[in-house]
Amino acid sequence: MSTFTILLGGELTRTPRLDHQIAGSRVIAADAGMAHAAALGVVPELWVGDFDSAPGDLPADLAAVPRLAFPPEKDKTDGELAVDVAFERGATALVLTGAFGGPRADHAFLHMTLALRLAEAGHEVVLTSGSQEGLPLRAGHMRFDFADSTLFSILGFSDLAGLSIAGAKWPLDAVQVPFGSSLTISNEVRGRLETTLGSGRALLLAHPYP
Repeated sequence: MSTFTILLGGELTRTPRLDHQIAGSRVIAADAGMAHAAALGVVPELWVGDFDSAPGDLPADLAAVPRLAFPPEKDKTDGELAVDVAFERGATALVLTGAFGGPRADHAFLHMTLALRLAEAGHEVVLTSGSQEGLPLRAGHMRFDFADSTLFSILGFSDLAGLSIAGAKWPLDAVQVPFGSSLTISNEVRGRLETTLGSGRALLLAHPYP
């Protein structure tokens, strides 16, 4: 598996879990995401974007990172362009860091829907801010490694059919969840969290470091 870490411009907290997730991966920065490189102790192999929000006063090793520049008026965000480049370079799995928070709620929403689209195409994707982590739910059975008492929600992007949750404070057994329902918001891990999904689009959003 070839894992790429994409540095996005949202909020980011360095945690031991995040360090483990990006260890040994190749790194591409998307415009303002370069600001996270020093905090994570990484030097990206490429810096992608239109550089309208590029951080200033970078250390010499980060300022020297090769750039792939795009015009400000374009059809994709800097983050999506960075993802495209990662796949061109052989990525089979992605860790999208800085995927939540920050001044652009529209970008955070895009990152979640982009992750769902990539997962449907067969790619492994993790969204993270360090304190929050998002994982697309695949149809069928999935297991997760979150610690006991971790707060989590399942965000439905469509009607969900046959959703079961085990290893949680409030388990569910093959329920139908209408689009826009709050039924799957604010649950807690109890032991080993597992899900089964019949059909639908959903993202599990957990808070391993509240």
